[in-house]
Amino acid sequence: MLLKKSRRAAGDTLTREELFERAPVRVAVARQVAPAVASQMVALLYSMADTFFVGLLGLPAQTAAVHIANPSFMFLTAISNLFGVGGASVIARMLGRRERENAAQVASFCFWGGALSAALFGGLFWMLKAPVLTLCGASNETFAAARQYAFYVIVAGGVPTVLSTLLANLTRAEGRAGAASVGVILGSLLNIALDPLFVLPQFLGMGAAGAGLATALSNTASLLFFLILLYWKRGDTVVRIGFKRLRFARAHAPAVLTVGFPSAVQYALTVVAIAAQSNFVSAYGSEATAALSITKKIDNLPLYFSIGVSNGLLPLVGYNYAAQNRGRADQIFRFGAALSLSFSLVCTLGFELFAPTLTAIFIKEPVTATLAAGFLRRMCVAMPFMSLCYPLIIRFQATGKAKEALIVSVLRKGVLDIPLLFLYDALWPLTGCMWVQPTVDCLSLVVATALSKKAGKQQPAAAR
Repeated sequence: MLLKKSRRAAGDTLTREELFERAPVRVAVARQVAPAVASQMVALLYSMADTFFVGLLGLPAQTAAVHIANPSFMFLTAISNLFGVGGASVIARMLGRRERENAAQVASFCFWGGALSAALFGGLFWMLKAPVLTLCGASNETFAAARQYAFYVIVAGGVPTVLSTLLANLTRAEGRAGAASVGVILGSLLNIALDPLFVLPQFLGMGAAGAGLATALSNTASLLFFLILLYWKRGDTVVRIGFKRLRFARAHAPAVLTVGFPSAVQYALTVVAIAAQSNFVSAYGSEATAALSITKKIDNLPLYFSIGVSNGLLPLVGYNYAAQNRGRADQIFRFGAALSLSFSLVCTLGFELFAPTLTAIFIKEPVTATLAAGFLRRMCVAMPFMSLCYPLIIRFQATGKAKEALIVSVLRKGVLDIPLLFLYDALWPLTGCMWVQPTVDCLSLVVATALSKKAGKQQPAAAR
């Protein structure tokens, strides 16, 4: 009855306290997870847009430029996660303890810390662009296009890219998952719309540079959306970014950076792992490299879904953990993890049954299509393990267990990948590389489960 009255009074919406503390678990999870998953699905399309439209030019050097600059661009996500995921966890727990002013101080530190870090990274990258792009595979033929694309997405667009994603995490942390997703989806759809206009010769014909400009402008639009939202909700939000609260930065920086560090490290090591796998596969020819690229596009579907579920769970788990409602926090986690696992199992079954059909959507050339189908059937075995690893890592971060989150994050990307690539490629040339991720995710899940059980036993009985 109380919830029904509050919905009528608030325009059929729940307050944060009602949603986080008293709404049925399925309702609370759906309200947070559904928008986060929707934004991830649109982001998945957006991640393919630059490559797709530049590929329509039929110029390999232009297409390669996007691929070459992508590892450096991914480091912006690591910066965003350092402050965004770390800040979201700390804010959610502070709200659970009713510490609104402290939460506002954390938000201010995260915003300006992210902005400064992105600007410094962009400047450093531009100073070292020649060796960095060369290390990522740029040649005399591709360097100019890669440099132009990288200028727009990293130097010109780096700050708005980091801040738009960061503010989405902080906005979601205080229960505004719908608004956070609108901002992300707005930027993604705008990027998809601008790409053909800037890239294709029928319009501005800027090639890869146009794709980079479209990305920078779309992320700027997303940032403007969040800034307008914060101004509009200025009397009702803890996401405050004024300078005056920066004097408290030193008090909150350790908590934010400690929790955000595992996510930042995982993204940074992902860049290394992807580059290593690509390097091994490239020894088997261009068809194998193209097949791997197609496989990664397809198996990103369950990955992005699990990331969306995890992003939605973080504030709910962190809030209830800090509010000493550990039983509800556990119920929320279990329901969200079940959603993530169920979707990954459906995807795994579909990929195994229809791999040739799915890979043929991306390429008709028979050798590449056959290789991609085989790669997909092997790599998708990792999906069920991955679908549980991500929620477990997020639960560690939401509850302030940075050490456990870091252990699992580094295991998933960094410690095992490259040694196993050498071993598996020697035992099973080419196809062995596809079994690395299933092995790594399986072992990581075993470790994550053991750490989770150990953490649960250490909780006071009254808090469970």
